[in-house]
Amino acid sequence: MTEATENRLSLRARLPGPIRRADPAVLTSFGCILLLLFLGSLYSSNFLSPEYLLQQLKVASFLGVIAAGMMLVILLGHIDLSVPWVMTMGAMMACAAAGFGSTVIAIPFGILCGMLFGLLNGFGVAYLRIPSMIVTLATNVVAQGLMVLYTGGFSPQDSAPQAMRWLATGYIIPGVPNAILVWASVSVAMVFLLTRTTFGRSVYGIGNSERAAYLSGINTRRIVMVAFAVSGALSAFGGVLLAGYASKAAQAMGDAYLLPSIAAVVLGGTSILGGRGSYLGTVAGVILITLLQSILSVMQMPEAGRQIVYGIVIIAMLLLYGRNPASR
Repeated sequence: MTEATENRLSLRARLPGPIRRADPAVLTSFGCILLLLFLGSLYSSNFLSPEYLLQQLKVASFLGVIAAGMMLVILLGHIDLSVPWVMTMGAMMACAAAGFGSTVIAIPFGILCGMLFGLLNGFGVAYLRIPSMIVTLATNVVAQGLMVLYTGGFSPQDSAPQAMRWLATGYIIPGVPNAILVWASVSVAMVFLLTRTTFGRSVYGIGNSERAAYLSGINTRRIVMVAFAVSGALSAFGGVLLAGYASKAAQAMGDAYLLPSIAAVVLGGTSILGGRGSYLGTVAGVILITLLQSILSVMQMPEAGRQIVYGIVIIAMLLLYGRNPASR
């Protein structure tokens, strides 16, 4: 053992217990959040105000719901590229159901449509053995075609019902938007799912080695299908929330969420190769991406520039975490 390694281990041993046990990637993400908050405060004195921070958390909640599903798929060692139009479809179908007078089932119907496409993705990956990048890209195009056929290529005329608007913009607790509470509920469910259930342990096992997981008795096909179904449902739910926020659905409304959802998961330390990652890291990644978007907006950077930044961030995180032997 080299002297430099001994010094690092000695320094780590002197750190407080919670910090010593924390994932370095998660600590890095929270450190970057603090840095962005500092940089943002240099541009505007209102950047650190409670009202502005709550607004940023509200905006982050839409991405957070979608990233939760994306994390499940990435933990398996796969990826879901159908997010943009599954999200759009969920929003449009929820608004369509409300337009036909079924306001009670509007939100569940939108989520169900996303879940069905997620099951289709999972079937293609688990049973047909099609690479997830290919099958999810194909279903994304199918969803796009169906929505263009449904709307004639224009934004649908159906507006979001009151329930969707209340869920995204209303308040149960004074001062705290409902969207934040929805994201918090999804987060609690995800933490429980990943850390306290056989399903969560199976997801990590498959991500580390699908063959070893299968030989140990795990029904790998079922786990993969369920994970993709959850990802589809949460993508559609994110679309429902966004439609409630904007009061209606729109063509290609989910396009801006694909790269950020992947970047948020990878930024939080989840290995793109699967098998390693914590949901706390994904939460940190979502907040980090949202703050980065806010600063880029203040800087008036065009959308093309933002996409370049996301791409560079993903590549940088892959170099930092994706090649780490400990992540396998």
